[in-house]
Amino acid sequence: MKKVVYPILFACLLFSGCKTNLSQKGNTEWKPLFNGKDINDWFVKIHHHEVGENFGNTFRVEDGILKIRYDQYGDFNDQFGHLYYKTPFSYYHLKFEYKFAGELQRGAPEYTLLNSGVMFHSQDPRGMLKEQDWPISVEMQLLAGLGDGKPRPTGNMCSPGTNVVYQGKIAESHCLNSSSKTYDKDQWVKGELIVYGDSLIQHIIEGDTVLQYSKPQIGGGTANGYDPKIKIDGKLLSSGFIALQSEGQPVDFRNIYIKDLSKSF
Repeated sequence: MKKVVYPILFACLLFSGCKTNLSQKGNTEWKPLFNGKDINDWFVKIHHHEVGENFGNTFRVEDGILKIRYDQYGDFNDQFGHLYYKTPFSYYHLKFEYKFAGELQRGAPEYTLLNSGVMFHSQDPRGMLKEQDWPISVEMQLLAGLGDGKPRPTGNMCSPGTNVVYQGKIAESHCLNSSSKTYDKDQWVKGELIVYGDSLIQHIIEGDTVLQYSKPQIGGGTANGYDPKIKIDGKLLSSGFIALQSEGQPVDFRNIYIKDLSKSF
């Protein structure tokens, strides 16, 4: 595991690329985002549906677990969905556990097999259009191994309608692979995301920092159907909504907590 450093070393991380975990200064408490009972503090937005319509009971709570399921769907029909916490965040440390379960829904794209994610710095879901597929946001992509013995890292970065700076320049690819190990289906995995506004972002899997980058900003492709007025390419993203992704693969989430890091500066 990599050591913890405090915000006074932030410049070292941002400008020299040293590979260390960020943490907070002070004793800010962890706050639960998921209460284990319901999703009343969250907004649903699913492609082809209006904001607030939880089509097919996609997002549900059972036995204290937040589950994403498609048993009421039929064909998937590109009904990509996201469940957004009700308030935006800027400087924070998010932690959660996830586990892939079940089989890929009929009609879902092949690339979504054992694939989900946590979106952050997302646009407000209440401003998304009915036919918008992905929110303009940054994604901490979650994957599981395919059982073929090949590495398949998790905690990657994908960028629907956004760009990030990686190793000193705008990343050329839509997704960046992390350095994580491969984790199997039906295995609970601990993920963490440390976000310092529009500055440094860190992805952590099972206690190890597996990816870091900076300057998330609007730009790039892969998001479609959005209101063109909101896509201001080059605009830095310093805050936004956190969302759990639904794209055809059943997945479970639990123990979702956040810690405010705004007082670290």
